[in-house]
Amino acid sequence: MWRLFCAALFGLIVLGGPSLSQGQNPSGYGQAGGEFDIKISRVPAGELAAAKADKPPFGPTPEILAEGKAIFLGRGTCFQCHGPEGKGDGGAAKVLPIQPRNFTDPRFNKVRTPGEMMWVLKNGSLGQTGKVPGTGMLPIVGQFLSEEDGWKVLLYERSLGNGQ
Repeated sequence: MWRLFCAALFGLIVLGGPSLSQGQNPSGYGQAGGEFDIKISRVPAGELAAAKADKPPFGPTPEILAEGKAIFLGRGTCFQCHGPEGKGDGGAAKVLPIQPRNFTDPRFNKVRTPGEMMWVLKNGSLGQTGKVPGTGMLPIVGQFLSEEDGWKVLLYERSLGNGQ
């Protein structure tokens, strides 16, 4: 799994990764300065309604959040980019063109639904919408994690911005 992660990261950095369909990256792309606009969904317009309607099969109980945290810090390798506290400051973040999502920002939970987050876990965030260039987020669910584990991780990530 680590080799695949490194190979994909290498491809995004060295080979330039996906870019906007118009061929122009947003201002500041490739420079330090934080996340790209959190108000712009990573889900293509034709799939957005279905993604928003997708709901976790269980709630964020203390047990589920503990399991999600263990996956985040372990075999999910989420911490590599998002950092051990979910602030978007992991070791790999230094080489990505856009800072990984900071899950401790409470504004994120107000504009992104759990279903949209699951879509990204299943499909990655490689510039599919044409509005946002590739970020380096790889498809995780179906590759490395089950859908159930994906829901646990994203519930944990959402808890970081809720002060839970």
